[in-house]
Amino acid sequence: MEQHRQLTDLEFEKQFAYGDLDPVSFSHEAHLRLAWIYINKYGEDSACEIICDQILNFATKHGDPEKFNKTVTIAAIKAVNHFIQKSNSTNFIDFIQEFPRLKYNFKELLDFHYGFDIFNSESAKKEYLEPDLLSF
Repeated sequence: MEQHRQLTDLEFEKQFAYGDLDPVSFSHEAHLRLAWIYINKYGEDSACEIICDQILNFATKHGDPEKFNKTVTIAAIKAVNHFIQKSNSTNFIDFIQEFPRLKYNFKELLDFHYGFDIFNSESAKKEYLEPDLLSF
């Protein structure tokens, strides 16, 4: 089981924001959960701003600021928001079960939007690059 699931949304949000979450717990699914929480609380635009700042701070605090990728982060938030608009779920566990593609086929989902490798692009790491194939 994913370690972040042992925390309530509020505990997860606070531990991440303060950098106290165990980095092992910050899996791909945990990234998606953070997006789900923040979109539902603050809306997509604010979620993008807050999450980008917090992930960069988290990565820096834990010694790996080069891991942060602004384009992947914002694209993930936009993808989560897209599926939230179609969802009937009232919690993250139900949401991710409703849309497992976000967890298991994430790169393939982004391939519909980007015709280049945003995961390894130095430009994509530093600034948000708009999709060149299909907007979110």
